[in-house]
Amino acid sequence: MIHHTMIVSFTDSIPAAELDQFLDDIEQVMRDSGQIQTFAASHHIRVAADEHSPGPAATAIVQIALADLDALNASFTAPGLEDVIKRWQSRHPYKVVWANHEPLS
Repeated sequence: MIHHTMIVSFTDSIPAAELDQFLDDIEQVMRDSGQIQTFAASHHIRVAADEHSPGPAATAIVQIALADLDALNASFTAPGLEDVIKRWQSRHPYKVVWANHEPLS
């Protein structure tokens, strides 16, 4: 099993309801791909130290579990994913950093 963990950082503040919709849209396109085993997402919990972060502070965390490397590679070409990304980037620009790894626990 491989986990694909994404840290999403929106450039500007985004209302909680819109962030929830963004996460729902990502989840739906990933589930529709048939490649994922599990999907979990959460809002980042802000703390005062976020102001001193050397990089952009997170807005949300997403973790997707996939069977293997082939499924992970296929997930990047999931039908509809590019449309979801373009739609959200045009409304609320964001950056993503990710790590692909074995389960942590």
